[in-house]
This record gives sequence, C-alpha cells and structure tokens, in this order.
Amino acid sequence: MTGWHRNPRVRSTGWPSTDGRAREFHRTLPGYEPTPLVDLPTLAAELGVGRVLVKDESSRLGLPAFKVLGASWACARVLDRHPGAVLVTATDGNHGRAVARMARHLGTRASVFVPAVMTERAASLIAAEGAQVVRTAGDYDQTVQAAAEYAGAAPSRELVQDTAWPGYQEVPGWIVEGYDTLLQEVDEELGRAPDLVAVPVGVGSLAQAVVGHYRVAGPATTRVLSVEPDTAACVLASLAAGEPVAVPTAATVMAGLNCGTVSALAWPVLRDGCDAAVVVSDEDALAASTDLGHLGVSSGPCGAATLAGVRAALGDPARRAQLDLPGDAVVVLLSTEGTIG
Repeated sequence: MTGWHRNPRVRSTGWPSTDGRAREFHRTLPGYEPTPLVDLPTLAAELGVGRVLVKDESSRLGLPAFKVLGASWACARVLDRHPGAVLVTATDGNHGRAVARMARHLGTRASVFVPAVMTERAASLIAAEGAQVVRTAGDYDQTVQAAAEYAGAAPSRELVQDTAWPGYQEVPGWIVEGYDTLLQEVDEELGRAPDLVAVPVGVGSLAQAVVGHYRVAGPATTRVLSVEPDTAACVLASLAAGEPVAVPTAATVMAGLNCGTVSALAWPVLRDGCDAAVVVSDEDALAASTDLGHLGVSSGPCGAATLAGVRAALGDPARRAQLDLPGDAVVVLLSTEGTIG
C-alpha cells in the first residue's frame, strides 16, 4: 500500500440530504455560533490555488473540537427515547469529552471508556466533565467493544458511539447528521461549494458527512480528500482493497485519528464518493500545526493533518493532475481541533 489512492468510482451516486433538525437543535445550545472560516492567502500561494480557507474548530460550543456537533445531536435523540439513561461511549479523546459534556447539560450521567494509550491529561479532561472514566488495556477498537458490552449489560445504559457496525447504525447516523452543521456553515460563508475539501479521518464519520453533503444532487464538483496517519490508514487500505480492511495501529500524535477499522455506516459512502485518500506522518502533521499557528490558527495535529495532506496531494504533479482542480480552486481544510496547552 502506498500513501495515496485515487478513487475512480466517485461523483456517480448521491445520498439523501439531512432534514436540518440538527442545525436547529445546535442553535438552541448555549454559545452556538458558526466557527471561523479563515482565509490564508500565504497557503494559497504555496499550493498554487485560488484560495485556501481553514474551518477553525478550535472552539466549538465551549469545547476545543468539532465532535460536540455530532455528540450533542445523538445524545439528545437517545435521551428523547430513553429519558435518564446513562450514556456510554468509547473515545480516543474529543468525542468522549463531548458526550460527557452533553450528559451533564442534559441532566444525566456518562461512562466513558478510553484506550490504554490515552494520556492522563486527556482522561482528566473527560473526568472533569463529570463522567466516569474507564481505562481499558486495549487499543481503540477493543475499547469500543468493551463500551458496547458494558452498555448492553443493563437497560439503563445507552451507547452513543461514533462508529457503526452491523446492528448498530442509527446512533452513528445521528452523529453524522450533527456534523452537517459544520458543512452548512462553510457553504453559507463561501456562498458556494468549495472545489476541494480535505477531511481528517479516524473511523470515517466526518468524511461520511462531507461526502454525503457534497454528493446530494446535481453535478458534484467538490473533490473530497481523506487524510489519515500513516500508522492508522484504515480508509486508504479499504479503498485500495475495495472492501473494509482493518489495519493495526501504532502510537501517533494524531490521537483522534488512531483508528484501525472504518465505520460500517461510513464505508459504502466513502467507497463510492471519496475522491482520494492520502496518509501523512507525525512529522508532517506537527509541522502543519506549527505553520497554522504562525498564521493565527490554533490547530492540533489531527486538525492540521489536512494541511499536511493537501501538501502531499498537490505537491506531487501526478496526484495533482488526478484531482483535476481548476486553476483558481477554492480549497477548504477542516481543522477539527485546537491545540491543547
């Protein structure tokens, strides 16, 4: 497997659009406002495109990452059906903190399972939201399994997980619906769809939202580039194989992307609608994070991975030609988290 895959199947199918209820729900939450879309002409000049804009998710509803958009909508839907349930999830960081925050906001409790590699600081931030933190001895995939088993062991517990598998797809679908708010904001501020959107990928739920949003109807001119760590590239491996492939993972500074199995709900959408996939190294993600910081954007390694990915894609003439961007292309980088001091 190389660090690049161009998907020839794209822009031939579409998916139903969301009904807008998630966006309306988000508007009711304290502190909701669209996050900045930051125009960075220095990067546009470097990459040889018309504009580069960064969707800065370093502060979203009081948390330093976009994850609360999906978690909030899913938690609300779950509690509508199961009032007072204890919300259970597994996380490699921001999703678990978002579930914990929403459990407190909605008047219930949360149990958050975390993998062995999670730092004490990240775990303590989740605990500070009032959640019970359960550390497992396994990796992310094993932690998801442990959380699912725990939730299923008592009727008073409900799993709110941002990855799907056969028999568990409704809640992850709500999470994807929640992420669409971010993309609606992008289009509204631009007044048009971008030519290229770069999205960081863990299990693929945000990428699913991006593909679904830009493949709804009419000619699909927006290219979608997925970006993963070179130590956890399950989407690239799956696209190359033409079927879901689980990959071993290793420690990475892109902790929120350290996932070895693509979501079953995301897979068919990415298979048919993601234009290309690229992997990046820790070194490149950290360099991108530093560069964005110098340009005034707070972006941790997961968020800055999109800049590293676009550099890897557009800096290679063959890859650039495969993306077939117009000379004045508008490129949007989804910076999904801020730096944590």
